[in-house]
Amino acid sequence: MIAAMEPPGITRHRRPFLAPLWVTLLALLIAAGFVYTLYRGAATTVVVLASSGEKEPGTIDDPPISAEGERRAQRLAQMFASGAGPGRLDALYVSGERRAQQTAAPLAELLHLAPTVYAVKDAVAVASGLVRGHEGGAVLVVGGTAAVQQFLRQLGGAGGAGDAGAEPDLLYIVSVPSFGRPRVLRLKY
Repeated sequence: MIAAMEPPGITRHRRPFLAPLWVTLLALLIAAGFVYTLYRGAATTVVVLASSGEKEPGTIDDPPISAEGERRAQRLAQMFASGAGPGRLDALYVSGERRAQQTAAPLAELLHLAPTVYAVKDAVAVASGLVRGHEGGAVLVVGGTAAVQQFLRQLGGAGGAGDAGAEPDLLYIVSVPSFGRPRVLRLKY
């Protein structure tokens, strides 16, 4: 008599065959979650550097801005006057020099934004803290030639800062991404 053969049941030998597939799928899901988290955490901070207006001729150490400097200060205020939405400034930094403060005053008044005053000798430390403190935001920094040069070197890397502040009507827009190299754009206003 021939014994009836039963169909084989699920054996242990079949389970390991699917395990690598499930492990691979799980690893892909974890990697995708990690990449998505990095992508969402990546931010670009935009720092606009503006030289203070021209000084009034005189012999004092910290002279006020000239009439042309006042006109430039008004143009700067008009450029960044939007108080909300795209193009909005998150912070305003001004060096302790009188001309820089007078250059930023019309914009600060329009935006109802209290400027953060920094010492020119501390510009390097302020520049590095600025990106961390305003990650993903937009910041305007107004200062004299020396301060603008220091900010450009610190934020934009070495080079390209040789003529910084040489012309008072230049703006430097520095985009500092979380990952990658900073980019510097030079504009005349």
